[in-house]
Amino acid sequence: MSNEELSKPEVHIPAEMQNQVALTTLDRIYDWSRSNSVWPMMFGLACCAIEMIAMAASRYDSARFGMEVMRPSPRQSDVLLVSGTVTKKMIPQIVRLYNQMAEPRYVIAMGACASSGGPFKEGYSVVAGVDKFIPVDVYIPGCPPTPNALLNGLITLKKKIERESMKEVSWYKKGSGDGIPVPVLGPDLIDLRKTDLIREKSRPATERETTQSAGEEPTGDPNTAAQEA
Repeated sequence: MSNEELSKPEVHIPAEMQNQVALTTLDRIYDWSRSNSVWPMMFGLACCAIEMIAMAASRYDSARFGMEVMRPSPRQSDVLLVSGTVTKKMIPQIVRLYNQMAEPRYVIAMGACASSGGPFKEGYSVVAGVDKFIPVDVYIPGCPPTPNALLNGLITLKKKIERESMKEVSWYKKGSGDGIPVPVLGPDLIDLRKTDLIREKSRPATERETTQSAGEEPTGDPNTAAQEA
């Protein structure tokens, strides 16, 4: 990083000292160091993973941005690259891997399938977007995206990290370490964050009407429950 990028722009440094002194903030040097050392997790689901492998090779050289170290363990990773079709059988494992990642952690949805289900969205076994269960920081369109598109997504994530402040990030706040409940795959996929709503909807209609007539508030609609979760 050049002195101009690291130093505070409002502080003037004499020309003869610019190569010897840098005046900066803890926020800036913290974000600079993190944005240049983002380790992706080696995790591929379908054809998008082939493009991810190509991006990590010498032709596209992701090492230029400090992102060349593909880690096999979520505990050593900074970003989860979800590349490919997410099925109902796979999403519990993805949530489990996400929970095992240490903060700060990021998620990139690579390709149409990971972002919204893609051409398989109407399939009985497909999740229409990984963001239904874990937060996504960057979406990369394409089917599959090119290695250059993935590089652009990683650079977008890098810029996002550089704008973060230690005073605002969630992982320094109390209660931020709570994991996301792992969905249960039974006859269908069950999101445990919606358990109360599921119980309410599964009650007999007559019982629900009796409860509401007694003055109790209904649980609410699924969209509200999902937002609160």
